[in-house]
Amino acid sequence: MNFEMPTLSTLHTLLDPIDCRQEQQRHLSSVLPALSAALGVPIPTPVHPHPQQLAQSLHIPSCERAVVVFIDGLGFWNLSLRVGHTPNMRAMLRQQYNDQPIWTTQPSTTSVAIPTFGTGTAPGFTGMFGYTQRNPRTGNKAQMITFTDDIAPREVQHQPTIFSQIDEQGIRVTSIGLPRFEHSALTEAALKGGAFIGSESPRMRLKHALAANETPGLTYLYIRDLDKTAHKSGWDNDAWVAQLEKIDTIIGTLRRMLAPGTLLVITADHGVVNMVEQDQIDIAHHPVFQEGVELVAGEPRAPMLYTTLGQQDAVAQRWQEVLADRAVVLTQEEALNQGIFGAVQPHTLPWLADVFVLTQGQHTIVDSRTQREQERTLPAVHGSRTQMEMEIPLLMEVL
Repeated sequence: MNFEMPTLSTLHTLLDPIDCRQEQQRHLSSVLPALSAALGVPIPTPVHPHPQQLAQSLHIPSCERAVVVFIDGLGFWNLSLRVGHTPNMRAMLRQQYNDQPIWTTQPSTTSVAIPTFGTGTAPGFTGMFGYTQRNPRTGNKAQMITFTDDIAPREVQHQPTIFSQIDEQGIRVTSIGLPRFEHSALTEAALKGGAFIGSESPRMRLKHALAANETPGLTYLYIRDLDKTAHKSGWDNDAWVAQLEKIDTIIGTLRRMLAPGTLLVITADHGVVNMVEQDQIDIAHHPVFQEGVELVAGEPRAPMLYTTLGQQDAVAQRWQEVLADRAVVLTQEEALNQGIFGAVQPHTLPWLADVFVLTQGQHTIVDSRTQREQERTLPAVHGSRTQMEMEIPLLMEVL
């Protein structure tokens, strides 16, 4: 099929919720296991036990060299709606098998998606269920990108990374990003393995990627600027489009200069939607949302509630009645039955919230009692399960 610009009828549905499961093959968790098979060292995972079949189903060809560009915050529809600004990614979208999105995690947020990507598993295996979650050892709220509240990455995330397992098979693995990411908690939890090259300069990071690819193996290039711009100023404005154009220029350079036969792969962790002020609810102003709730974690598009003992069902029912069609509210049991986190393991279960709130449309839920104004007023957000947030690109090209 050939890629076509979204139609007006399509646009009306992009804020509708979608339902997907971790075991689906067209999922972010599939990318690295499939690539391991393409590189000749298939790495099975508990979620994807047959990486060779996975590579075939995703149409990933065998290769000696692969470069994965991971663009934080680039949803399939964010890209598609502004594809006129991206001649290189537009050309890739029009290639066979690239014109359909894959799915990310629920919730659709970096701290959940990257461990799922890096281990080829699911949140139920990694124990990373949200941007913030309660530390069962202390009872405090911990942020799961920097691992606050004295959490060691291995305390939560026990799964081996795909990078480390490919490296152990004698295949070169090189990760390229900002220097401060080399020993970060999230890197330790999700992307450990091989060599890390850090640079503050986007130009130097690009040069490092090209140089690394001269040797057969896997190169990973992380680009965070698009997500950062969206959180600062919103998406679909001049600043966001300018950043998208810069990233497309990087893609263009890779397409021209990578060694022949290299498999170039582009994917992301989530898409974004703009925050609408009149669609925001502040828990602090509504006592009905506070009753029976000990801790509010997660983020504005996907709050996670830790309730007092025995109050889980009552809290979920009360929130659903008040929110009505503005959100879908699930108890822990309902979330487990729906499999939205994959098969939750015994050691990760204590980290799981009691109630999950997935906002609809462009609604957000904040808590001014504990959140700073900056957190409550982000111009663009993500975390829920609309098409805009959940559907991400998987663009591939053999150069």
